[in-house]
Amino acid sequence: MSAKDAPPPLPEPLLVEVADSHTHLDLQSGTVEEALVKAAAVGVTTVVQVGCDVKGSQWAAETAAAHEHVHAAVALHPNEAPRIVLGDPDGWSRQGAREGGGDAALDDALTEIDRLAALPYVRGVGETGLDFFRTGPEGIAAQERSFRAHIEIAKRHGKALVIHDREAHADVLRVLDEEGAPERTVFHCYSGDAAMAEICAAKGYYMSFAGNVTFKNAQHLRDALAVAPLELVLVETDAPFLTPAPYRGRPNAPYLIPVTLRAMAEVRGIGENEMAEAIAVNTARAFDY
Repeated sequence: MSAKDAPPPLPEPLLVEVADSHTHLDLQSGTVEEALVKAAAVGVTTVVQVGCDVKGSQWAAETAAAHEHVHAAVALHPNEAPRIVLGDPDGWSRQGAREGGGDAALDDALTEIDRLAALPYVRGVGETGLDFFRTGPEGIAAQERSFRAHIEIAKRHGKALVIHDREAHADVLRVLDEEGAPERTVFHCYSGDAAMAEICAAKGYYMSFAGNVTFKNAQHLRDALAVAPLELVLVETDAPFLTPAPYRGRPNAPYLIPVTLRAMAEVRGIGENEMAEAIAVNTARAFDY
């Protein structure tokens, strides 16, 4: 195994236990049990496992049912909706190449997400939203229809809404305004600037920061974190993606939360224990556990 593929070392443990508000254990190497033990060893005792498609959402719900400290979020990722409707000829997603199934196929998939969202171990509906980075203009209608349906599902079941917003800030905020956001709405892997953070704060939306807040070129994220109300700030890995500096490019996992959290405390000018205490309370409030 090259150094580039090697898992980063365990960071110093946090003294205050926290949660990873967004992870994909199904995309990480090793077992769920191994990931949870490693995370707990450094003070990361709770994780929110997030689904991106029907199979992944079913797996998230089953995994949360089997593990006390795993909570599930279920959804069709914004890039998944157009693939269901229009097809996925290059097989980019994990299902391989697929034929388009039209609106009826999207309805079927949303019906299953709705069923899963009712389960007690499922604490969130997401990640849903809009992604104009990977989906072209032809897929936007399917994406927006799916997003609106997820908002309705989250509200009806009283679950948190977990938002994926990539290069679509204005449209995501617009759809939330038009539909009426659920009581608890989380911007996963917050990617906006300080001005957008002020809009989110005014609406009471949670902002979850990932390892990219540590990247050299991400000053806008640090500026956003600096103005976000502390009671609306969460931390996440989005593992196996977005590994924090100095391990960027290597596999991410929940046990690396302390690296990001310490960088966040520095941006805020507070101690890591104060940061961890706020995040622990906020995550439990956001996901109602």
